[in-house]
Amino acid sequence: MTMLLKISRALLLPALLVAGTAVGASAAEGDGLWAVYQSTFAKAKYVDLTHTITPKIPVWAGFAAPTFAPAKAGSDLEGYAKKGDTFSFATHGFEATAYQLNTDQLGTQLDPPAHWAPEYPAIDELPATYTLRPLVVISIVEQLKSNPNYALQVADIEAWEKQHGPIPEGSVVFVRSDWSKAWPDPKLATLKEFPGVSLDALKFLHGERHILFHGHEPLDTDSTPTLEGEHWLMHNGYAQAEGVANLDQVPETGALVAIGYPKFGGGLGGYARYVAICPPDWPHGVTPGAADAPLPKSDKVLHYDEAAGMRIR
Repeated sequence: MTMLLKISRALLLPALLVAGTAVGASAAEGDGLWAVYQSTFAKAKYVDLTHTITPKIPVWAGFAAPTFAPAKAGSDLEGYAKKGDTFSFATHGFEATAYQLNTDQLGTQLDPPAHWAPEYPAIDELPATYTLRPLVVISIVEQLKSNPNYALQVADIEAWEKQHGPIPEGSVVFVRSDWSKAWPDPKLATLKEFPGVSLDALKFLHGERHILFHGHEPLDTDSTPTLEGEHWLMHNGYAQAEGVANLDQVPETGALVAIGYPKFGGGLGGYARYVAICPPDWPHGVTPGAADAPLPKSDKVLHYDEAAGMRIR
């Protein structure tokens, strides 16, 4: 067992005791799971695993790029704005943004199985239990040094388990490749060779280890002509994460992942937010604190920039 895993279990055990055998006493005092937060999550380190969506991120050639623009009034608002007026701080007291998102396959994503198989759940039909899971990170960085088209193999998973122990059932497995370090270079969307996850590895993770879903840094599961891995996943009722970032900043074991995404009705993809929750002595990430609310004021005002096609400071 790794030292990090021991630390993580040492942190989580008191929390689980509070949530389990001691929950009756806590509930009587009205705090319930609040004690779990204070004893564990308030001390943890949080690492964002998500790319920022901008008008210039890499997008598959089959989709048009997104555009951002200042929002305009869609109708006459008597005494306030006329149809077509651009909302401004000076005139209206607020501003807003109009997003033209030409696909739900942008940036860091959560693909529901309905993306390929309409008989399975869409993004709004995924259960709320996707919110928080154990996080496993398996690296293929070394293998990619000699083969840029390398795909995770069952042998890589078995080697990881030999060092760390069995992958927890119901966990999320992210495959680290460091592909995302070149983000947001638009060439990333045109590469024919890139890190992948083999079909055998996917079948092993789901069939033998019963994970919730896997994730990878590139925008596709593999570079096969038929995208065989993604086809198999979706047609067997599995979701997947794509475009994940910063996997070099999280531990291979002992962390959790918080999962968030918009709930579009009938949505076939999700703009997702993944945040790793790591042990308190982990060297990366931030800890909850007083600066979280109110948020700090900047000396640079956010403004729309034509060249950037979005608001910047």
